[in-house]
Amino acid sequence: MNKLALISLVASATLFGGGYKIPENSLNSMALSAAYVANAHGADAAYYNPANMALAHAYALEVDMTYIGLSGIDFVGKVAGSKASISSETESFLVPSLHYVSPKIGDSVFGFSIVVPGGLSKRWNDQPAQGYAKEFTLQVVELNPTVAYRVNECLSVGGGVRLVHSSGIVQSQSVASRDLEGESWDFGYNLALTYQPNAQLALAATYRSNVDLTEVGEAKIYFPDNADFSGTKIYDGDAEVSVPLPATLALSAAYTFENQTTLEFVYERAFWSAYEELDFGYEASLGSLKGSFDDPIAKDWDDTNTLRLGVTQLYKEWTVMAGLAYDESPVPERSLNFELPDSDAWIASMGARYAYDAHWSVGAAALVDIKQERRIDDNEIGIAGDFKNGRAYLVTLGVEYRF
Repeated sequence: MNKLALISLVASATLFGGGYKIPENSLNSMALSAAYVANAHGADAAYYNPANMALAHAYALEVDMTYIGLSGIDFVGKVAGSKASISSETESFLVPSLHYVSPKIGDSVFGFSIVVPGGLSKRWNDQPAQGYAKEFTLQVVELNPTVAYRVNECLSVGGGVRLVHSSGIVQSQSVASRDLEGESWDFGYNLALTYQPNAQLALAATYRSNVDLTEVGEAKIYFPDNADFSGTKIYDGDAEVSVPLPATLALSAAYTFENQTTLEFVYERAFWSAYEELDFGYEASLGSLKGSFDDPIAKDWDDTNTLRLGVTQLYKEWTVMAGLAYDESPVPERSLNFELPDSDAWIASMGARYAYDAHWSVGAAALVDIKQERRIDDNEIGIAGDFKNGRAYLVTLGVEYRF
């Protein structure tokens, strides 16, 4: 249960992907603002477009490490008629990733990726935000084995299995104090197709299925709402909750000019409408606290669009990249609160990779995600005010070895 609540909270912390997605999980994808589907060509093609493993084959291994820094989010306004001027805590994380593409076996190629497709954390140290999210922390790790098959000289298909482990913590203080922890293993799949009619043009489509994160764990609820989670224990037992890691569809076109400049455009649709409500389940009745901790919380998130544009320039041993994206928020005004004060965002990035020799390459990339200020006019939760100054800063260092 902790986990599910945590996922909901994660959305507020994941400033670089609408909701709580994290689309940048390699050096190239970071440098290109994830405009990296049709032109995915390194070891990370195993994750971003497995179909490309069979067309633009690279028997390779890549390891990356990403630093994520999240600014505090400022809120100025009223909650249930009371004035508030508060800020969330700043956050910082180190997130690793790994990608591998095998040698060819006939017309087939296998791949494997370990990535972090969603998560992070949000903490508020002041009321009234603590009533919703004193702490929401989510950790999500995906193991993604994939396979590609070359149908002919121009067409390749691919797919894989999503093995997702999630764990998290949620703490809140309203009429009582709640402390939850949980984890789960859940499964999905991904599909990919690439059509390359000539050496310059590549068209691709990828689909990642929805994965319901079905968190199972333990919850403790204390009364009154002491900050140290003490007092009379109202509940101590099993709990569960479920939130979606949404399905995504990406359509991409990449064109390489004679000067070795590649432009790529990606349209991405995220099916966040699967997140209809947040519903915690307990093994026993909570009595008078049922309305505060056990009744379903309506979310009614919206499907979203993300537009991504990336440019890649090859020059001798160097690969220089830059990207720009516009990312919609799935959170409607009526259900937005402190667990996820999300808004639309502009994303810009750049990076470079240096080929040391025929086998080794190293590189770095940086990305900034700038959330737009969001005005809430007295929604269903009683919030009226402005959320602003949301930022995310990401830096990735990576090394790739081609066998």
